[in-house]
Amino acid sequence: MNQFDIIISNASGEPIYSQISSQIKMMILNGQLREGEALPSMRNLALQLRISVITTKRAYEELERDGFIESYTGKGSFVKAQNQELFREEQLRQMEDLISQVCEKAKLCSVTLPELKEILELMYGGESS
Repeated sequence: MNQFDIIISNASGEPIYSQISSQIKMMILNGQLREGEALPSMRNLALQLRISVITTKRAYEELERDGFIESYTGKGSFVKAQNQELFREEQLRQMEDLISQVCEKAKLCSVTLPELKEILELMYGGESS
């Protein structure tokens, strides 16, 4: 298995299990973790991160519920084949979060919607069709 780097921030307002889950999701979505690849056992990940096994269990349960991994008793947890629609939905949700931040920043800076559209078109690579 590849190096499994998860960074926990105590300063973050996000719960630790959620930080773990979102980082593993990103590893799956960007191809760092591939279909069928084994995740560290809950116990090993808890030891590596110096956190409770209950916390890693909660993160894995969330990943399984969201369709990113599948777990088998006695065998472990593995990256599940990604449904392309699920993948696209997750990407769209992340884009919406980023666009929301951009819109807030634009309003703070008095950037108009036409100006924002122009910036988006330039960044995207030209005129939209």
